[in-house]
Amino acid sequence: MATVAEVMTRDVLSVDPTASIGEAAEKMMDAGVGAVVVMEDMVRLVGIVTERDILRAVAQRARAAEARVRQWMTESVITIEPETTVDEAAKLMFDRNFRHLPVVKDGRPLGIVSLRVLARWAFDKTA
Repeated sequence: MATVAEVMTRDVLSVDPTASIGEAAEKMMDAGVGAVVVMEDMVRLVGIVTERDILRAVAQRARAAEARVRQWMTESVITIEPETTVDEAAKLMFDRNFRHLPVVKDGRPLGIVSLRVLARWAFDKTA
């Protein structure tokens, strides 16, 4: 059974909680991804900002240059370990309605897995 370590995106984008929501959105757009992890002092994972969080901020008329990531991030981050199977990760994502899951080992982000990555893996496996 494949693990998320085999399919995850290893380049984890991160932002500081004091960054603006506009900076987070720009970083996501430039990298073509739907989420960034929020790291305090570049050491501790304290949240995640996803496309949904950005949409929520825009819908509530937040000013992109003024609103801070800490105001809009999801704080209770569910993470998985690299040994988690692809099936377990997919089930968790479907059950919790997530599209992104940080992959963490010893408190340090190693990668991120997205529904898109899992769908590509499943497609390639059957093709």
